[in-house]
Amino acid sequence: MASGFFAILDDITALMDDVAVTTKLAARKTAGILGDDLAVNAEKATGFLASRELPVLWAITKGSFINKLIIVPVALVLNAIFPVAITVILLLGGLYLAYEGVEKIIEYLFHRGKTGHEVVEDVRQDGPAAETAKVKSAITTDFILSIEIVIIALGSVAEENLTTQIFTVAAVALLATVGVYGIVALIVRMDDTGYRLIKYSGNKGFLSAIGSLLVKSLPVIIRILAVVGTLALILVSGGIFVHNIEYLHHVLPAVPSTVKEIVFGLVAGLLAVAVLKGAKKALSLFR
Repeated sequence: MASGFFAILDDITALMDDVAVTTKLAARKTAGILGDDLAVNAEKATGFLASRELPVLWAITKGSFINKLIIVPVALVLNAIFPVAITVILLLGGLYLAYEGVEKIIEYLFHRGKTGHEVVEDVRQDGPAAETAKVKSAITTDFILSIEIVIIALGSVAEENLTTQIFTVAAVALLATVGVYGIVALIVRMDDTGYRLIKYSGNKGFLSAIGSLLVKSLPVIIRILAVVGTLALILVSGGIFVHNIEYLHHVLPAVPSTVKEIVFGLVAGLLAVAVLKGAKKALSLFR
């Protein structure tokens, strides 16, 4: 009886060792997409009142956990019974990311100044409804990026047994959520931490200098993240197309992969924006 118990413990220890090794490998392969995930979600989690930053971030984090709870089992089942579906889902997700990234670029390049009733309308929209809309947008984007993270993690352990696949993918999904949103929380609270350091030190000395640096750095970091987040959307979407469409994978072999991914992401995003705007105009004609 005792020997049987220790045999079970030995099996569990061996499984945990395997999971630790495969999780490390999967985390290394998803490092790039995790960086993109951080940039995108940090940009989406900023721009709220200080009192609403943590509640909003917690709402997005809960949505991210729910996303993972949906994606992980579905990905494991589809990988076992219908692997082609995973590729289709990835491509649709890539199209959405490309659309969102290009739409941001178009809005920035062709944004016109607003006056009068347009400004009033924007101010009225800056309330609970706008906050809810931004949270939903962040959770939707997280869903797409989470699919990519889970699929890459699953692909890295495709040769392992089902138990190892389940534990590895679950571990990567958990680490991705806790790690990404933990760092985002630190970023969005930089200014409040800085103000407290300045107040605590009486606006004198080393602590005050650190506090001032944190306060001044936050707007710069937010602007950088806005740019990086947009580029990340384009790059991730282009990477999805290049790695999952055989023809695109072999197009222009002499061109660096990053350049190809950006180009394909931009082209896909422009097409998506054009199609959506055309569809909206067509629908307006029938109303």
